[in-house]
Amino acid sequence: MEKLIQKALSSSNKVNNNSSIEKIIPVGGGCIHKAWCIHFQNDKKIFAKSNHIDNINMFKFERECLLALKKFANESYICVPKPLDLIIYQNISIFFLEWIDLKQSQQNLLGKGLAVLHKSSTEGSQTNFGWEEEGFIGSNKQLKGWERNWGEFFINYRLRPQLIKAKEWGVKVDDYEDILIYLISYLNDHNPSKSLVHGDLWSGNCGSTQTGLGVLYDPSSYWADREVDIAMTKLFGGFNIEFYKGYEEIWPLDKLSKDRTDIYNLYHLLNHANMFGGSYKENSLKILKDLRSRS
Repeated sequence: MEKLIQKALSSSNKVNNNSSIEKIIPVGGGCIHKAWCIHFQNDKKIFAKSNHIDNINMFKFERECLLALKKFANESYICVPKPLDLIIYQNISIFFLEWIDLKQSQQNLLGKGLAVLHKSSTEGSQTNFGWEEEGFIGSNKQLKGWERNWGEFFINYRLRPQLIKAKEWGVKVDDYEDILIYLISYLNDHNPSKSLVHGDLWSGNCGSTQTGLGVLYDPSSYWADREVDIAMTKLFGGFNIEFYKGYEEIWPLDKLSKDRTDIYNLYHLLNHANMFGGSYKENSLKILKDLRSRS
């Protein structure tokens, strides 16, 4: 595989380090793609992801998300890796990106940077919630489309598709139609601003640089309520109090935002249940039961 990546890289006109490749080292951490760090003899490095050509749309979606996030990221607080090239070589698709050295450190700038990104993106001319192209959340599809009202978008383009897919393990969407109708009304009454969100913000998809700047990567972006990002930071842990202090310092959250955390995280729990099964199923059903008591 390393030789294949090296040949593919030599055919790229966009990735030019004016130096020969010294070594290509596998990088762990992902469960969908294979990842690599490419070292050049001039001490520069780039990051590469590889997968079968049939999955190239995953890389196309990621590239568009990264470019969108970079547009609104303030580099005084946060950085987003720059997409360098996307190459098809033989039956493999390879996505080359800027390499950023990560270090476990304080998360204050990560929180501030996310808040600045959310806030600055709302100041654009975006009038609807959604995304132009079909995307991915993990290995599952994330529907494209637009809605003016947040409740209709989140339910019909995020929750309902996951519930339909959950039919494979016994969920019947009709059994939860009353909850979906309630949530549409509840989220419409919330009436959030339209922010560009990371969309898959768990601790494995962000970090900090050697100098403490926040880093965002592996996004599943769309225009949404900014609270979907904050909610997911609380789903699997890994975010400290400095992250939330930093975020609140720039753009404080609504006092009722905690009431929507489970609603937004239900999307990710159902997605995990549909991909991996296990306890994610029970956790999804528990939230659905709790929401029924609210409706």
